[in-house]
Amino acid sequence: MTDTDRSALDRLNAAAPLLFLALWSSSYIGTRVGLRHMSPLLFVAVRMTFAAGLLLAFMLLRRRPWGMRPAAWMHCAVAGVLTQAILLMTAHVAMVHTEAAPIALIQTLNPLLSAFLAWPLLGEKLRPAQIAGLLLGFAGVLLILGRAALSSRTEFAELLGATAGIMTLVGGTLYYRRFCREVPPMSGATVQALAAASVCALSAWALETPRSDWAFGALASIGWNAVVVTIGGMGLYFMMLSRGSAARATVNFYLVPGVTSVLTWFLLGERLTPLTLVGLAVSSVGCWLVGRRAAAV
Repeated sequence: MTDTDRSALDRLNAAAPLLFLALWSSSYIGTRVGLRHMSPLLFVAVRMTFAAGLLLAFMLLRRRPWGMRPAAWMHCAVAGVLTQAILLMTAHVAMVHTEAAPIALIQTLNPLLSAFLAWPLLGEKLRPAQIAGLLLGFAGVLLILGRAALSSRTEFAELLGATAGIMTLVGGTLYYRRFCREVPPMSGATVQALAAASVCALSAWALETPRSDWAFGALASIGWNAVVVTIGGMGLYFMMLSRGSAARATVNFYLVPGVTSVLTWFLLGERLTPLTLVGLAVSSVGCWLVGRRAAAV
């Protein structure tokens, strides 16, 4: 690797957290627009199929070995289903009746639980300040779930589903860090996307009556979420995960709820309740504590 290549890689590493934050937060805007035109599971299936097709075409046109052993194919497929398919399906179903900010807040469980579980499973140390952060983060999420339970059974059930999706993201994050860190990035991303697309397509066929008007808004949101978020955003996520601790990589999620709240308020007119704002603040402080200490580990 030349000095120029190494310098460019260093700049990408430094910019990756902010790029990931911008891309991941933008996915809520694209999803909200897309769900006006399509049923949720169909939206996810088309999005993932498009992303997987682009990645597969790139790999085939490159005409190079994938550089993966048979076991690595299985590990990447499992990681793809856990970190993308289940996460996206549960979140999209929840967003049919729930605003984006509470779902984004629930996704802060990813850095909290990843930091907690990485200690016994991966040997990544958890310090006292991180423990305090975990408790604050859980408190913020419980505020949102409690509000939903009091206001709407449908919203509460869907937020619980989104919470289950985050649990699979946490499991997939730790699984990836344990089994997939040495896999070539493009090869691994392609296998993950193919596996996720297959599960999403099967779920859309089996679990819902698909609907779509195939309007421009639907196609634009699919294109944005497939290319920019799934390929770009998740690529950055796994790059950070390969080069740092699970706690440090996942803590980038802690800013997503605040950025998403501002974007959906400004662009889509979604309102924030006082309790949601309190939950955002409490959970963000907790995640910041986790991330601040994680950076020093």
